Amino acid sequence: MPTLPYMAETIVAAATPPGTGGVAIVRVSGNSVEAIARATLGGLPEPRTATYRNFRNAAGDTVDAGLALYFPAPASFTGESVLELHGHGGPIVVSLLVEAIVGLGARRAEPGEFSKRAFLNGKLDLTQAEAIADLINSGTAQAARAALRSLSGAFSDSVAALAERLVRLRMHVEAAIDFPEEEIDFLDDEQLLRGLDECAAAFAALTAAAAQGRVLRDGFQVVIVGKPNAGKSSLLNLLSGQDAAIVTEVAGTTRDILREQIDIDGLAVELVDTAGLRDDPDRIEAEGMRRARNALRNADAVLWIQDATEAEEDTLDEALPDNVPVTVIRNKVDLSGDAPGLRDGRVYLSAKNGAGIDALRTRIRELAGYENIGEGAFTARKRHMDALHRAAEHFAVGQAALQETRAGELLAEELRLAQQALGEITGAVSSDELLGKIFSEFCIGK
Repeated sequence: MPTLPYMAETIVAAATPPGTGGVAIVRVSGNSVEAIARATLGGLPEPRTATYRNFRNAAGDTVDAGLALYFPAPASFTGESVLELHGHGGPIVVSLLVEAIVGLGARRAEPGEFSKRAFLNGKLDLTQAEAIADLINSGTAQAARAALRSLSGAFSDSVAALAERLVRLRMHVEAAIDFPEEEIDFLDDEQLLRGLDECAAAFAALTAAAAQGRVLRDGFQVVIVGKPNAGKSSLLNLLSGQDAAIVTEVAGTTRDILREQIDIDGLAVELVDTAGLRDDPDRIEAEGMRRARNALRNADAVLWIQDATEAEEDTLDEALPDNVPVTVIRNKVDLSGDAPGLRDGRVYLSAKNGAGIDALRTRIRELAGYENIGEGAFTARKRHMDALHRAAEHFAVGQAALQETRAGELLAEELRLAQQALGEITGAVSSDELLGKIFSEFCIGK
């Protein structure tokens, strides 16, 4: 891939988070790394060998001391020459060291610019580059393992395999179009029809796996609502395993939004406890109810808590959104005598003694569409799902055109468009605007 003009610049940034720690890493990448290393370290270290050196600025003053690692191009993360300086983890020391490197000709890196250069230099494809950020921000161990699989190329390989199927189908169809004297009837072509069926199954399998990957990456937000004293805060405490919310017999104890992160079989779930919804709140409680309704707008699912010792409410509160799944939770079965468990889409449980809580966890997994598929999981994003759906739609349109009108030309064109949509996932087809948006979400130094 040809070098872009801005890539001639050498960039520098701290690769470790801001704050105080034992060690901090400053990363430098670009064409001037060797010259900067000689000026900073007094000489070029042996490649890929940790060497203890003093770190100096342009005036020759020692700024810090620590380990230096040099990775000559192209055998580095970015594909360019890279220098890493492992020094002391004080924010002032890191700032002085970055300033010293800038004084020697580098510029400060933009967010995600190291990973962007790795992508542009062919070291990573786009899904692998995104997996770096996903790994850093993983909410559960399962999500971290899935991000690591994406980083190792599991998602990219699946997309590439599906794209290769499309290529083979295109070759077959276009060859038949180019030689009309053969008078091939597409609908009698067993090889083509079998290839289309296999491709349709591959689309379904990859889309399902990517949907799992998106839930793993993004997590799942569950908002708990209901009338005062129905047991919302008790349920939050039970699920989170700690006394996160105050629980009393006084109605309206919860006046604000409480959030807790829990792990359900590898799925990161954010629980949101809200103020009780009722008709005559005081001013403070009314503000809590307003915030509760705002939280509902961003919910992935809603748990409507009801007191099982009272008659079941026929209608749900008008505040509940129409497009979010709602599960009725009949709480206090220890008092009502109802059997705990999941029945008719409702969960019967006791937030006091924990009876039925496993049924609720199962229900939350169902609402998220999540199955723990273990080592086969990889992470995915909304843009991946959008591209997959567009590719599958193009494929389906082409397949229908063949079946309805025997139009091989239409099938070939839709297969081309499907292949192009898949290329957007890995970056084989991309735009500067897309790349700018993706890498701007990264940390500086990554």
